[in-house]
Amino acid sequence: MTQFPETRESLIVQVKNPEDRAAWEQFVSIYRPVIFRTAVARGLQDADAQDLAQQVLLAVASAIGDWEKRDGATRFRHWLARVTRNAIVNALSRGPKDPAAGGSSVQQLLAQFQQTDPETESLIDWEYRRQLYQQAAKIVRSDVQPDTWRAFELTVIDGQSNRAAADQLGKSLGTIYTARCRIMQRLRDVIAELEASEA
Repeated sequence: MTQFPETRESLIVQVKNPEDRAAWEQFVSIYRPVIFRTAVARGLQDADAQDLAQQVLLAVASAIGDWEKRDGATRFRHWLARVTRNAIVNALSRGPKDPAAGGSSVQQLLAQFQQTDPETESLIDWEYRRQLYQQAAKIVRSDVQPDTWRAFELTVIDGQSNRAAADQLGKSLGTIYTARCRIMQRLRDVIAELEASEA
């Protein structure tokens, strides 16, 4: 999912204060990659996706003061998904028409977008999950011994067997298994804490 949409209410409150530059920089570092990757996945070229990410962030900066959590189901990332989706639709609708085909590839793309564009919502949610994992991994990695993290990395991320990781690290098979299980549990706990802080 880069640091993740840790849409903590405290971050949203801080970002609403236009004088809190550090909060805005943290917000941008969290959300710009999400917006950019979503735009690329929806068909924008790299430079256009960079421009779109900037436009979305400017729109958010001007509107975030009015954003309010209405109830327990309200999520900031859903609002951001709508803003991003609308910006993508606007970017696609400004594209040139294809006169050789007698129609418009842009019009065809726009026809694919529904008012409640579930694909963009899904992309934003997937990016949310990916970044949430990355943020949790950063937290957990700083809390454990390097060999413990490396055992997890070798077996879970790199897909090596517990035996291969044990041989590579010079550890017992039980040590590798225990390290892997502990880190997986710790990641689940940290992710739950991050999600709870959003709610």
